Amino acid sequence: MPPGLTSSRPTMQEEQNFPVSHSSAEVEETPLTQLLYVARTVLRQGIDLLDAHITSNDQLTVHSKYLPGSTIGKHLRHSRDHFELLLDCIKSPPPYVLSYDVRLRNTPMEQDRHAARAALLETIRHLEEVVPGADASTPLTLQAVTPFLQEFDTSFGRELWFAGLHCVHHWSMIRVIAGELNITLADDFGFAPSTLVFQGREAPLGKAKI
Repeated sequence: MPPGLTSSRPTMQEEQNFPVSHSSAEVEETPLTQLLYVARTVLRQGIDLLDAHITSNDQLTVHSKYLPGSTIGKHLRHSRDHFELLLDCIKSPPPYVLSYDVRLRNTPMEQDRHAARAALLETIRHLEEVVPGADASTPLTLQAVTPFLQEFDTSFGRELWFAGLHCVHHWSMIRVIAGELNITLADDFGFAPSTLVFQGREAPLGKAKI
């Protein structure tokens, strides 16, 4: 663990003041810090889901009638996996080879809301540890089973962008399952930033910053 970091649980003030604010002298805004903000924001939406809307573990494991095989817990786990796989890749020695086809199924966060909350917070901490010291242009090789094995040239910045957008995509499916359970979510939950911007929505990812 890098110096200055502890494994203690964040205080309520730290969690509520998300994203953590810094003076411009401390943090220079770059495309990578912007991507970090987006990643933290969408993961924080998952934590807010667990805090404000999921009241029992059973709600994480209810199978959707409209999305066969889908549960809220599975979508939370799968969305987190992409961030963790990317971070594991960039922390490993080069050459950097990334595959999102690795699956860590049946983990505790799929069935336990406290485990899910802790896992999402852990990923936010991992992002905050790794991303500020990374280079968005670092080349990666992405491997994918399509079902043919394909390889693509990509970069760390592009994949961090993709992980955030992929997360929003799965939040939209969680929104469907939540509707089946009569759970009403925030108006911006599961909507892509481009949609929110187009609609002029007031949301953390809904204001154009172009």
